Parts: sequence; structure tokens; C-alpha cells
Amino acid sequence: MNFIATHLLSTILFFPAVAALVMLFLPKDETKLHKWFALGASLVPFVLSLVLWFNFDPAQPGYQFEEMYTWYAAIGSSLHLGVDGLSLSMVLLTTLLTPIAILASFSINDRTKAYMILFLFLETGMLGVFMALDLLIFFVFWEVGLVPMYFLINQWGSANRNYASMKFMIYTMGGSLGLLLAVQLLGVLFKTYDLQVITEQWATYTAPIGGIPASTFKAVAFWAFVIAFAVKVPLWPFHTWLPDAHTEAPTAGSMILAGVLLKLGAYGFLRLVLPLYPEEAKYFAGALAFLAVAAIVFGAFGSYAQTDFKRLVAYSSVNHMGFVVLGIAAAAYAAGTADAHIALNGAILQMFNHGLSAAGMFFLVGVIYERTHTRNLEELGGLFPLVPVYGGILIFTSMASLGLPGLNGFISEFLVVRGAFGVGVNSVPVMAIYTAVAMLGLLFTGAYILKGIKKVLHGPMNEHWAHGEHKLTEINAREVIVMVPLMVLILWIGLYPAWILDVINKAVVVLF
Repeated sequence: MNFIATHLLSTILFFPAVAALVMLFLPKDETKLHKWFALGASLVPFVLSLVLWFNFDPAQPGYQFEEMYTWYAAIGSSLHLGVDGLSLSMVLLTTLLTPIAILASFSINDRTKAYMILFLFLETGMLGVFMALDLLIFFVFWEVGLVPMYFLINQWGSANRNYASMKFMIYTMGGSLGLLLAVQLLGVLFKTYDLQVITEQWATYTAPIGGIPASTFKAVAFWAFVIAFAVKVPLWPFHTWLPDAHTEAPTAGSMILAGVLLKLGAYGFLRLVLPLYPEEAKYFAGALAFLAVAAIVFGAFGSYAQTDFKRLVAYSSVNHMGFVVLGIAAAAYAAGTADAHIALNGAILQMFNHGLSAAGMFFLVGVIYERTHTRNLEELGGLFPLVPVYGGILIFTSMASLGLPGLNGFISEFLVVRGAFGVGVNSVPVMAIYTAVAMLGLLFTGAYILKGIKKVLHGPMNEHWAHGEHKLTEINAREVIVMVPLMVLILWIGLYPAWILDVINKAVVVLF
């Protein structure tokens, strides 16, 4: 127990990977054993994350539970781990959604051993990004997380999976090339990759680098970071890989892709871009806000235009993540003001909230697809009398995604809009204009959500699903168990957001 207390973060981080290695020695054809072993292994980091959460002191500034191990001393890189309120909320989200996604995968019977091993390795990759306080280690985990997701899409995806997985890999790796070079620049310059040391020195660094003004290097490195994170979020116009990846990925893969992997990009903006490049972030905040509003509006329009249920939900992620970046842009422009503070709190909470609602929506799309083998909204319709429990859960989760007051989505989007609009009114009018335009996207959020509900549950019943061998069956107990923790958190945050905002808020105060 003392070992776990001393090495809590590293235990949470590496336990899934160790469990995945153990799975290599399990009998090949024991499908049920693979599923339950992976589920049990994924629950251990979740329990330890709860221990982390309840022992975390929001009032204490800086990082907590820090651990440091020598990794590559010659270049000044170490396995330096730590969490603050920002990263802690993302660690909790990751360790919560992973066992839920694994439980959602119990219907998969094809090469389950390899499937579950990839999921466990994926969890370690994602957690490493949120815990790393060393830039090189951050980049290593950033790239490691791509590999399991590529194979999950490529091997267990739908018909067009080869194209979707390759597009996912090319976009995300291509965006990361500039990030790698910028990280190397900082490592060479400061002889260390320690994030805390670099943050203290780089933001105020003014000496020429190789005869070139530091401001030029900073601007180039800033855009290298921004493009890498914008591709991952994804922001318009870097978003085109996302609908294909979501549409072709297995259900649980889409849950993790939307629930956690998209958050890596937003986390990069918060952890690296704002602290390392405050002046550049302020100067280019208008451009970042423009891209965010474009993602909100075009994501909503794109979602409304879809006839594929899963693709509709996929485009909604572009729309919702746009609000996260709008809050970040507002905070970049007016750092230190009350309005920026509100916007940033909303952006971080929106990351957590979208993880819950998007994972739930993709799972519910998967539930109906497993029974009907179609995602075409024109082939569904009027299914509420056949599956009332499923229908009720779908409406509840859809309302959270829509932003209905009383559910979690409303709280975070309201904070972003309130903060960004306040920044515009008090500092820069164009930010108020961008926020007003974003309301058009918010209007169409309601339109595409209601369209999805109408096409699936309401209207004339498609009799094909009411009789005989094609008769639609109700959501089962395992599937309800998958949704219950998501629904509880959606309602709890909607009614009482203080429990998580208190942790987030104090991290924002210290960082920004």
C-alpha cells in the first residue's frame, strides 16, 4: 500500500500496459476470459483515480503527487509526472470511460485478445499525455496513443476502415511533425525538457537564437504547437479526418475517440500553448476564435445535413469542441480578467462534459446498429413504442448534448459563451461578434439533435422493425449498465457543478 501511495501516478499510468502484457500469456480462444480480465484491469486505474481525486487538495498551488525518474539524462529528459486540477479531471475522465468502453465491447467476439490488449495500451497512452511534465515524454505518449487507435479502426472497423484509419494516421502524425521540431528546439535551448523549467524561462526569453530574433522563433514554434493541437481537436478546416474515423471505428473506439482523444488537442492548448506563448496567443487570439466559430457553425450545419446517424454524431463533436477552443481564445486575449477566467473554466468543463455525452451518444448509435445493421436515418423511424427504455435514454443523452438546462452541457457552454462575450464587450468587440455568430451554431445544435431523435424514435413506424426476424429488441441490462454512470454524471454536473468546477477553477487561477 505504501508503494502505491508513493507511486500513485505511475501505478495508474502503467497498470493498463502491464495488464496488456499479461494478457499476451492468456489462452488464445478464451473470449470470455479476455473480456473480463480487460474490464477488471481497467477498473483498477479508475479506483486509484478516485483515490487520487479524494486526496487532491484544490487549494494547494502547483502540481501534486509528483514523481520523477531518470529516462534520458544525456539530453535532460526524465519521466516527470504530476497532476493539477486541469489534468486530474482528464485523468478521471479517461479512467472512467475506458472500462465503460471495454464493457461496451463485450459484443465483440472476433480476436478479442488483441482487441482488449490494444484498448489497455491506448489507456496508458492517453493517461501519459495528461500526466507528463516533460515535453519529450509528452510527445512520446502523444504519438503512442495513435497506434492502438489506428489498429482498432483498421481491424475492427466498418467497410471503409482502411481509408479511415490511414487518413486518421496521416492527419494526426502530419500535424505532429512541427510539434516534434518545436519540442526539440526548446530542449536544445534549455538543455532540459522539464515543462516547469521551460515554462518559467521561455515565455520571457528574448535573446536571439542563432542570430535570429527570439520573437520569430516563438511565432514559428507557436504555430507548430497550434497546428498539431488543432488537428487533434479537430478545428475547422483540419477536421475532415474525424467523420470518417468515427463512422468506420467500432462503437467503443468511437466512444474513446470522442470522449478522450479529442481532448488531447484541447489539453495541449491549455497546458502548453497558453503558458509557453502568452504574447503570441494574445496576438493570434482573433484567428483562433475565428477557427473555433467556424468549427461551431460548420460542424452544426454538417451534422444537420447527415442521413447517417453515426456521422451526425461525429460532426457534432466538431461543433462542441469548437466551444472549447472559443473559451481558450477568449482567455488567451484577456488573460487575467474575470471574463477570461469564466471562459476558461467553461472550456475545461466542456471537455469533461463532452466526453460524457459524446461517449454516450456513440454507444447508443452502436446499440441500434447492432440490432438493425443500418445507420441510415431514413430506414429507421417511429421506434419509440418498440424500445421505450432505449428511447428514454437516447432522449436524455441527446438533451445533454443539446445543452438543456439542468444537464451538464448547459453549464459548460453557458460559461464559455458568457466569458467570451464578456471579453468582447469589455476588451475587443470582434470577440463579441464571434460569440454572437457562434449562437447560430448553437441554434443548429438543437436542430440536428432534434432531427436525430425524430428520425429514430418518432414519426410513422417503419414496420420492418416490428415483426418477424427483424423485430427490434430492447436495450439489454449490460448496455444499460454502460449508460448509467454516464447519465448519473450528466445529471449530477448539471444540477451541482461545484464539485468539479472547484477543482478546475483553482487550477485556472494558478496557471493563468
